[in-house]
Amino acid sequence: MSLQRLKSKDTSSAVKQKKSKARGFFRILGICLLLFGCWSAYLLWKMDRTIQEAVPRKADVAIVLGAAIWGDRPSPGLRERLDEGLKLFQEGYVSYLLVSGGLGEGKTQTEAAVMRNYLVEQGVPAERILLEPKSSDTYENLLFSKEVMQEHGLSRALVVSHDYHLARAIDMAHSLEMDATPVGVTSHVLYGPYHKAREVLALTKWHLSPF
Repeated sequence: MSLQRLKSKDTSSAVKQKKSKARGFFRILGICLLLFGCWSAYLLWKMDRTIQEAVPRKADVAIVLGAAIWGDRPSPGLRERLDEGLKLFQEGYVSYLLVSGGLGEGKTQTEAAVMRNYLVEQGVPAERILLEPKSSDTYENLLFSKEVMQEHGLSRALVVSHDYHLARAIDMAHSLEMDATPVGVTSHVLYGPYHKAREVLALTKWHLSPF
């Protein structure tokens, strides 16, 4: 066999190996994308089911989970959560509102303090508002809120947040052995598809966490 034929055979073999590796890579990639798609569909179903089951019930306290503040005022999204908590208080579902949120980067007031001020402006007596001002994420919102509840002899809670956030929040509450049920807020100021997509990633991270 001539040297030219040997070189041609080697080149053909190398090309076949590269094609085989490429097919293997794309096959694995396709399987991964399929699995992630199925997982995402499950999480979206779980989020929707939680939303459907999230109805107000009689409880000791409503925990309003913090969100962004603008200066010394709640952002429009946070106002939606606060207004839902206010409604629960006014309609007699709860005797206390617990506002939860710590000091954000570059802020001079905690989310909890801003939330309390807003509720007082709406007519809620200050003594009926409990503060949790240390948390920096949803898990800490609930962990530290549980401590505040225990300090005040409260046992049953409603967890108030935007509807897309409820599945993760209530999973976390139950992992902390809290007697908690969700109450959802449908936002008119936040872009739902974006936040749902983010929540799929956040829920995935939560399921993979060691808690």
